[in-house]
Amino acid sequence: MAKKIFVTATNTGIGKTYTTLRLMERAAAAGLGVGALKPIETGVSQSGPEDGIRLYECMKRLNPSASHITLEQVVPVRFELPAAPYVAKGEKEIDWANILRSLERIEPLCDILFIEGAGGVMVPIDEEHFMIDLPKLFDAQTLLISPGRLGSINDTLLSMEALSKRGLEFSLAVNLREEEESFDEITLPYYEKAEIEHYRLPRDLQTLMEFLVSDVTQSRATSVDQ
Repeated sequence: MAKKIFVTATNTGIGKTYTTLRLMERAAAAGLGVGALKPIETGVSQSGPEDGIRLYECMKRLNPSASHITLEQVVPVRFELPAAPYVAKGEKEIDWANILRSLERIEPLCDILFIEGAGGVMVPIDEEHFMIDLPKLFDAQTLLISPGRLGSINDTLLSMEALSKRGLEFSLAVNLREEEESFDEITLPYYEKAEIEHYRLPRDLQTLMEFLVSDVTQSRATSVDQ
């Protein structure tokens, strides 16, 4: 059974796909079979699910065992309207059975499976589910991505509080591809004072990857010793 990582964020456009792709590359470089699943993608044009295509192509490039997996399996549910799934689906029902079938097909092919959410942690999916419900549904470890810009402290604390109230353990990674200098000035002082542990991306990508897969590599080492 693969180790599953649910990648979520404080909002949309924060860098979930960027982070997932980079972690997949580093995990593969460490000798692990990697997989990707984007259960739901909205804002899908005629050219296909943009984020899902990137994840799909990366998985196919890095994991030969997944050569027969299709794009439809990587992104099993998709909607045209760029909105929360609850809104984008209109009168349709979310096909949870199809999502779980995709999970069952992809998981056996990898050591670590990255599952990317849509939008932020409290994005509504249907009448009963929010994105924050997916880690338990998939039995996945949670990785929360945050920006470092002005206003991110509020969004990050709210997301952290929501995860904690659900009893979900999580790791926090701050995506600083474009905001590193401003983060040091306007956000980092509070994180340091409040002792909020976090990874800085892209600087800490390798460290983050090693932490996320540590139990997988330890299990492998134990099997070899036996």
